[in-house]
Amino acid sequence: MDPATTGKQQRAWSGPAVFSVGFRPFFFLGALWAVVAMTLWVPMLAGRLALPTAFDLVSWHAHEFLFGYLAAIIAGFLLTAVPSWTGRPPLTGWPLASLVALWLAGRVAIMFSQGLPPVVVALVDLAMMVELALLLAREIVVGSNWRNLPVVVLLVVFGAANGLFHWEAARGVYAAQGMGLRLGLAASLMMIAVIGGRIVPTFTRNWLVKRGGGRLPALPMQHFDKAALAVLMVALLAWTVWPNAEGTGIALLLAGLVHFARLARWAGDRTFAEPLVLVLHVGYAFVPLGALAGAAEVLGPGSIGAGTSQHVWMAGALGLMTLAVMTRATLGHSGHDLTAGPGTTAIYIAVIAAVAARLSAGVWSDSSALLHSLSGAGWILAFAGFATLYGPMLLRPRRMPA
Repeated sequence: MDPATTGKQQRAWSGPAVFSVGFRPFFFLGALWAVVAMTLWVPMLAGRLALPTAFDLVSWHAHEFLFGYLAAIIAGFLLTAVPSWTGRPPLTGWPLASLVALWLAGRVAIMFSQGLPPVVVALVDLAMMVELALLLAREIVVGSNWRNLPVVVLLVVFGAANGLFHWEAARGVYAAQGMGLRLGLAASLMMIAVIGGRIVPTFTRNWLVKRGGGRLPALPMQHFDKAALAVLMVALLAWTVWPNAEGTGIALLLAGLVHFARLARWAGDRTFAEPLVLVLHVGYAFVPLGALAGAAEVLGPGSIGAGTSQHVWMAGALGLMTLAVMTRATLGHSGHDLTAGPGTTAIYIAVIAAVAARLSAGVWSDSSALLHSLSGAGWILAFAGFATLYGPMLLRPRRMPA
């Protein structure tokens, strides 16, 4: 993403600053929704709150993180990144506001879906993702930026997975462990593997060069990276279709080992002095960790629990990596220095603590109620902290250099 390009577009828009470029409304509202959804989920899990939703409580929780929160962050990132990839102007103003309104309508429709036809709820919820995919596909094609077309394909798969989730829920299937959720999670992880495979070594290299060089990360998207992506894609496809098959467990094990080897090529051990860079490596590490956790559960059923192993990916990889990208992009595009202060470091730690507590709940079931509450508290602190620290940067015009 090129801050100069998006900064020029922000100055051209004379309306509210929040609608000057895609990352602003979607990052801010996505963070707020992460807080609201978790604040509702903790009492729902304890049996003290019931929402008027047609989804069972676990499926609502899973859907609103994966297809609610994450959809907003994906939209914010791609609406800001694609213009720099294609050289075309970003979506701004009221067209951007209408896309945000569609996302908000989806959250409301699902929360109050108990009295609505399932097909209406699904159409309202899918509208934003369909419009986003069409918009980005047009920009990629018109800009002849074929290199990034796979990202749009993954976005389409992600949207189709949401539709499958709705279909499963309408049929009375436990959608929280259904194929729709697995397919959506698989598409999300492939986005992290593809995009993260570019930005993690690139940002690390840039930071290390400024500090004086030394051992640098391998250049992105070499032959090894492409092979690693292929291995991960096969493993995720197998997990999506045959989640309990022994071959799936072996494929996940191989994918985990290969992606740890990929991560080791990026010199993450040299980034401890700057949490804004280090967190990218830690966030990516949850991709192979989740694969190994999934392999352990498949090859040794009941060892850690399917839900627990799945949370390594959902809360760890998706939660921490999105927060890492949100903080870095917001700092860069709002004219601030690319460094993590104590508050930013604290919200990273809060997410990691939330993941640790959630995984511990799967291991020590006797203390699961307390650990679930601690996990929820860590999550709320992290994203409320983001909204507090970064909200002013997202809602106000870009800071101009002195």
